[in-house]
Amino acid sequence: MKIVALAAAGALVAAGAPTMAQQAKDTAQANFIDRSGTENGRATITAGRDGVLFEVEVSGLQPRKWVALHIHENGRCDHAGGHDSAGGHFNPDGKEHGFAAANGPHAGDLPNQYVAEDGVMRAQVYTTMVRLDDAESGIRGRALVVHAGSDDYRTDPAGGAGDRLACAVIK
Repeated sequence: MKIVALAAAGALVAAGAPTMAQQAKDTAQANFIDRSGTENGRATITAGRDGVLFEVEVSGLQPRKWVALHIHENGRCDHAGGHDSAGGHFNPDGKEHGFAAANGPHAGDLPNQYVAEDGVMRAQVYTTMVRLDDAESGIRGRALVVHAGSDDYRTDPAGGAGDRLACAVIK
């Protein structure tokens, strides 16, 4: 069985499938911590041809509620300071906040996500406004933040989304 699996893996590499090194370069992980410093979720980020896919699961949130998910400029998640260390939204183009803003959105603006009955937010979000690794729009080393409320998609600078409940550095 091991020989067959290795042969199959070799055939995939020969056929143009990504190598392990390429896969590592094209993906990132982010482990969320809550306001008490306890790990409460994870995100896997995958580079696409023209954007980035986020697969996110965060627990311990208020059930049956829409919450904001944003990319923040700093890769720091100090829970003792309410995750303020993550800074503002990632905004390399100097845009206004929100999808409904005349000069928006920020690159770090993502759609609101729903928290299920069990208090877990599960989401798959694709955005073309950022890249995983890029000089101008790269997000590796930045933070993902889950807020207590939903984003109104227009109020600068953060859509009135409220407290920062969970934060994760993209590595």
